[in-house]
Amino acid sequence: MPTWKLSTEFTFNAAHQIRDYNGPCGRMHGHTYTVKLEATSHQLHASEFCPHPVMVADFRTLKWAKKDVFKGGLDHCILNEVLPEGYETTAEMIAKYIYDKTKKSLPDGVKLKVAVSENPNSWAEYEDD
Repeated sequence: MPTWKLSTEFTFNAAHQIRDYNGPCGRMHGHTYTVKLEATSHQLHASEFCPHPVMVADFRTLKWAKKDVFKGGLDHCILNEVLPEGYETTAEMIAKYIYDKTKKSLPDGVKLKVAVSENPNSWAEYEDD
């Protein structure tokens, strides 16, 4: 069975504080977050921007989070004010939030993995089988 894998990476800037954290991360601070997404599919699809079944997913759809917060993304926001209840602002939960919101925009059958980093040496990944 043929398989296509699409990967993309982008950054966005945001501030946050981890609720009830005993240390510096409990205070408001900012990061340049790096996000890596992988989308895998056994068939190609059309997208909101292209009517032909020629892609796993549209890069524009995958990169929604890099848009300015006032345009529906996460760039230059305070994550504590933007993420819905139930999502803490750890890298793990930010990865899950980006996964959940992105997955809703993808065709059925597309497998997704999201990785988020607050610094070059540490990553959190989320995927759901």
